[in-house]
Amino acid sequence: MKSIANIPDNGKKRLIIVGGGFAGLKLALKLRKSNFQVVLIDKHNYHQFQPLFYQVATSGLEPSAISFPLRKVFQKQKDIHFRIATVEYVDTKQKTIYTDLGLLAYDYLVLAMGGNTNFFGNESIEKHAIPMKSLTEAINLRNTILENFEEALNEVDQQKQESLLNIVIVGGGPTGVELAGALAEMKKYILPKDYPELDFSRMHIHLLEAGEKILNGYSEASSVKAKEYLERLDVKVQLNALVKNYDGKEVELGDGSSISTDSLIWAAGIKANNIEGFPEEVIGRGGRMIVDEYNHLKNHEDIYVIGDMAIMATKDAPKGHPQVAQVAIQQANMLGKNLLRLESGKPMQAFKYKDKGSLATVGRNLAVADLPGFSFQGFFAWILWLFVHLIAILGVKNRVLVFVNWAWSYFTYDQSLRLLINPKKKKRALPQKTI
Repeated sequence: MKSIANIPDNGKKRLIIVGGGFAGLKLALKLRKSNFQVVLIDKHNYHQFQPLFYQVATSGLEPSAISFPLRKVFQKQKDIHFRIATVEYVDTKQKTIYTDLGLLAYDYLVLAMGGNTNFFGNESIEKHAIPMKSLTEAINLRNTILENFEEALNEVDQQKQESLLNIVIVGGGPTGVELAGALAEMKKYILPKDYPELDFSRMHIHLLEAGEKILNGYSEASSVKAKEYLERLDVKVQLNALVKNYDGKEVELGDGSSISTDSLIWAAGIKANNIEGFPEEVIGRGGRMIVDEYNHLKNHEDIYVIGDMAIMATKDAPKGHPQVAQVAIQQANMLGKNLLRLESGKPMQAFKYKDKGSLATVGRNLAVADLPGFSFQGFFAWILWLFVHLIAILGVKNRVLVFVNWAWSYFTYDQSLRLLINPKKKKRALPQKTI
């Protein structure tokens, strides 16, 4: 197998980062002035801002507003090389990665490939449900919802029409809650104007949570208030609702009840992306790779794992840290410092997660905020959510696009991004005319 072309051996130690998400990108930027030759590998040519996928899915933002070209980030960095590739295997003995572009040797390897949807082994749900863990999946969700409304316009069977209108979201975490709120506002302010022939009082948005409360991990006050906000928006929130099966038309719950819908959105779990070449002993809960307090992979001193792929058991987090952006960013920042310390002969420092708080928005002027020491809800929490997400997006242009879209939506109660963009399909053969 040939080596990846045009990445010369320049005498510097080569550090390969697999994954251009929050963790991988932060680490690459941290090391841009180091003595390492940094190679960043991702299967996409862009960084995607995952917390706002749901706004793309609900036509609130265009995809380009929350994605940023990775090459643009490194335009002036001569010792950072970027390649679009899929890493298929790691040979830890030869210190080489195998990709669909070829192989590449490393001195240090950092795995930051993030996570994917966890269907918990339920094949019927995996086959028929709609996930939302990538930009392409968010676009697919937007298309599916809009296509269902178009189909509902021409459906004469009342039950089939309701099934096309109904939307079921599984998972009461931040993604599920924010998505339910956004869809509820679409139903209230936008869809009746787009589809005046449809009776949207017959459209129901369900949020199903298997646990005893939504926003598990948030304060009790925020969880209760978020549920109150959703119900105010006419979202049907069901707790202790375990989904057993979905055949594309009917959602079967653990208590024997069912809900008719053509759209089941799965936001109920995450599992780490995996990679071949590692023994089972380094794989922990949820497919995450076991690391120590320095993000060293277990039994592999020259390999590090950060972000959603890593599970680090500590006194404060015996089951590992939450799979959220802040953990990924902080781990990348500390690993960057440690690699620089390592090269200068200084001892590494243990990672300690600093919880900066949690935010979730439910709708216009409705949000919850849990900050260290106190929590609050309502308009000011919503303003804080807007500000934090706006400054976290890469690129001045993207921030302007997002701000303009949010401002336009706020004052007009509408967006103009409800576009059905699908790959071009081959023309179907028309039936022959009968004479």
